[in-house]
Amino acid sequence: MSLTRKLSLRATANYILHRFSRNSTCPCVANRYHHKSFSHSYSQNSVSTFCLKYGHPSNNFRTMSGGTILVQARDTGKLLEELEIAVNERRLTNAWELHEQHMRVEGFARKSTVTKLIAGLTESLDTQWLEKAYKLVENAFENHKQTLFDREILIYLSLGLSKSGLPILASTLLRKLIETEQYPPVTAWSAVIAHMSENSCGAYLAAELVLEIGYLFQDGRIDPRKKCNEPLISMKPNVTAFNIALAGCLLSDTTKKAEQLLEMIPRINIKSDATSLIIMAHIYERNGRREELKKLRRHIEEVHSVTDFQLRQFYSCLLSCHLKFGDLDSASDMVLEMLRKVKKARNSIGVANLVFETEKRGNTPPHQDCTTKSDEAKNPVLLRRNFLSYEDFCYDRKFSRLESEAKELLDAFVVKLQGQVELITTERGVLMPTERTYVRLVKAFLEAGKVKELVEFMIKAEKEDSPASTDNSVLVYVIHSCISLGRLDQAHDILDEMRLAGIRTSSSVYNSLLKAYYQENRIGEVKSLIRDARKAGIQLDASSYEALIQSRVIENDTTGALNLFKEMKDAKIPRNGNQEFEKIVKNNSREESHLMSKLLHEIKGGQTVDCGVHEWNNVIYFFCKKRLMQDAEKALKKMRDLGHNPNAQTFHSMVTGYAAIGGKYIEVTELWGEMKSFAFSSGLMKFDVELLDAVLYTFVRGGFFVRANEVVEMMEKGGMFVDKYKYRALFLKYHKNYCKGKTPKIQTENQLRKREAALAFKNWVGL
Repeated sequence: MSLTRKLSLRATANYILHRFSRNSTCPCVANRYHHKSFSHSYSQNSVSTFCLKYGHPSNNFRTMSGGTILVQARDTGKLLEELEIAVNERRLTNAWELHEQHMRVEGFARKSTVTKLIAGLTESLDTQWLEKAYKLVENAFENHKQTLFDREILIYLSLGLSKSGLPILASTLLRKLIETEQYPPVTAWSAVIAHMSENSCGAYLAAELVLEIGYLFQDGRIDPRKKCNEPLISMKPNVTAFNIALAGCLLSDTTKKAEQLLEMIPRINIKSDATSLIIMAHIYERNGRREELKKLRRHIEEVHSVTDFQLRQFYSCLLSCHLKFGDLDSASDMVLEMLRKVKKARNSIGVANLVFETEKRGNTPPHQDCTTKSDEAKNPVLLRRNFLSYEDFCYDRKFSRLESEAKELLDAFVVKLQGQVELITTERGVLMPTERTYVRLVKAFLEAGKVKELVEFMIKAEKEDSPASTDNSVLVYVIHSCISLGRLDQAHDILDEMRLAGIRTSSSVYNSLLKAYYQENRIGEVKSLIRDARKAGIQLDASSYEALIQSRVIENDTTGALNLFKEMKDAKIPRNGNQEFEKIVKNNSREESHLMSKLLHEIKGGQTVDCGVHEWNNVIYFFCKKRLMQDAEKALKKMRDLGHNPNAQTFHSMVTGYAAIGGKYIEVTELWGEMKSFAFSSGLMKFDVELLDAVLYTFVRGGFFVRANEVVEMMEKGGMFVDKYKYRALFLKYHKNYCKGKTPKIQTENQLRKREAALAFKNWVGL
């Protein structure tokens, strides 16, 4: 009795009446409480047990649960007090258990308590607690209790989710904030998308978020002069947010999505900085936009804040684009121009003339310490140490700390992009080509069959940057590579061009080619090569003579074999021979340059580039961007007729072009069939997430759910990310009332199939 008196009888009675009395005679009670007993284990000081028997009493109870109901009630005020104490003391397990008890008894706790609980769960940066915090918020939104949360706590939770590698949940919270018009400032949400962009799924979502937010400000839709628009204007993406999203797209290889971001930048009046220009160069190079790169070159050279490392990235992108398009003249001119500047800088007068330019651009990269910072960010212990407490987070009302954090992460992304530059390096502030440049140029010349042009280019290059000896010439390595890969005719052609240009080649080259011809039993070429060697005054080695003597014996030319033996004896050639080529191949891994192995790898295993595909992709992209779809269709037909196979980029331009003008769903369906044929039947194309996402968006927008489900299945089989939130919103916008009500009694098989497909898609997006 003493325990019972200590309870608040009024609160307990209200609770029991609220839960049971109104349903005591209603038959629905049996369904709601059948086989459910409410029993909660509380502390001894706050527990009271009541056995309730309704008046007519036992009959009603037997109908409901076959007996009496055992109910444990407790003082909600005391429960709330214990919850607040547990939250303040960071006893997260106890706090969460008390929160669940409060939810069962009274529903959501007061706003301040819920905020403290979410803040405590977020500060832990533990995935399990973060997911529970997110579910708490999600539950509140589903029950229309979003007023429980201030903007700051939701931003804080979103930041914690993004830092812990949960980008989908983080992006959903940001979208919820925008839906409820609690607009997060760009200084805050840019830090969230920066952390999201550290993985490919998050980078794609970050780009989607920037596009969605940027769309609100497109073409001057929001008047900045109106005071009521201030919260919305504070959310407008800035150059840092765009740079983060663009860099994330580059690192995750979703450059077509990045190009959509670039198209939005001028439409919301964002001024690009030096970092933006360099990121643009990377995107244009990946997508084969050579004309855009040429236009960008003028802007790059006019910006005074561009560093050597940024210039190196830009010119590497430009050179790579020339090679993609097979423009070997422009590529070789760029390399020769760099070599001339390097030669000038190596002499004292040239260095003195270039000091001012070098100092102006600066030799120190602006992001030199970002690699260590990005590595530290992956350490969970350091991550917790650097994570702001909720009190400090709220104190920083302008989110300046988050702004600096976003810029640090952007610097780390830029360092990663810089590490991908392989064609150009710098020496004392002067650009110079790398060995990789020569390797790619040689391969391009050989694939184009331009042996004469290759030799002319290498002769000019070696005049500017002469090798230490003839055997170290790039051309010698090229010939040896061709011999190793069995391309003997190309090797012989290069030798002929070098001989005609007056360049004396070492005997190792002739000896190697001679043996290769002999092994393939090409006697005519052997005789021709011997004549060329004698004209050039080249002395063959013993192994070459032995091979020639054996070939004479095979032909029953005894006199010729004896003459060759006498010639070898008179020349006093040692019997062990000259094994220069074998030494070069054997010792190549020990050499500093590794040029021979790089040439072998590139020529043998490198992918052949169809330059025409890039040209036609640019033409089709131009027509689709201008919404001239009839011209784009003609260009696609012409592309096929000329033997160039469309790739994912080609179809992406077509699909987005049709989507832009609207209503062209039949055309997209026909393209979809063609894509599947290219990908599965002939294997000429590989689907990527950007292409399939564009196709899926078009099908959902047009209500083609049978095709949409095909795309979803393909994406899930390929392990690709699908933004369900986007498609849920799209479905609700255009097909909200579809499939509502009773199923029609009379419908064709086609109508039934469409309805089932729509219901399956609706279920997939979680509606």
